[in-house]
Amino acid sequence: MYEERCYRGKMRPQDLICYEVQHKETDLFCCTKTDISRFIRERVFFYRHQLEEYISMKPLFMETLEPLENDPIAPALVREMIETSALLNVGPMATVAGAVAEFVGKDIMPLSDTFIIENGGDIYLKTDVERVIQIYAKDSPFSEKIGIKLKPCSFPYGVCTSSATVGPSLSFGKADAVCIIATSALFADGLATCLGNIVKKKDDIALAIEKGRQLSGVMGILIVFGEHLGVWGDLDIVKI
Repeated sequence: MYEERCYRGKMRPQDLICYEVQHKETDLFCCTKTDISRFIRERVFFYRHQLEEYISMKPLFMETLEPLENDPIAPALVREMIETSALLNVGPMATVAGAVAEFVGKDIMPLSDTFIIENGGDIYLKTDVERVIQIYAKDSPFSEKIGIKLKPCSFPYGVCTSSATVGPSLSFGKADAVCIIATSALFADGLATCLGNIVKKKDDIALAIEKGRQLSGVMGILIVFGEHLGVWGDLDIVKI
């Protein structure tokens, strides 16, 4: 079922052309130098077909909350989901939103050297100017009051958030927001779920951060639990 994403009205950068690309459950908000929505739609169809075909053969891929064994003959998207989720001890579908955003983002790099691909709150972006990612954390006093400033960078960022109080995603924790900044959106998506499952009380914030900071590719972690905030990494937190 389609869910209106009101926050998208607040995140339209003036230097890029923004549009939505929707297909079944996939709902991308894309910002690029030029309108390449037709190409992005073709890539979404391609990756959706790969996922649907694989799930039809191996339904456990979609159903399990546990890691699966590697499958060397699976499509690249599926293989990376399986390998990354095994590293993080979550089910492969915990990485799906970030995976689609990242694979589409990599495909459009030759067409737009600056871009934002957002998939259900999970973002893969490459930027040549400073950009601020606003944090939404339901009823927390930090919600929509703080953001993470991202510097221009030669490589893309993955910015993904898991929440027990916002959206339909499954979490075994109680955090209002666990936001991960990493070099991969697929990885950041899975790690946000992994750390979100840990945070059931304020004292768990430090435990989750300690676990996440030991992993390669993690640039920053931000956790919101009610009136409590935990931050690690090279993050520039700004008031909004």
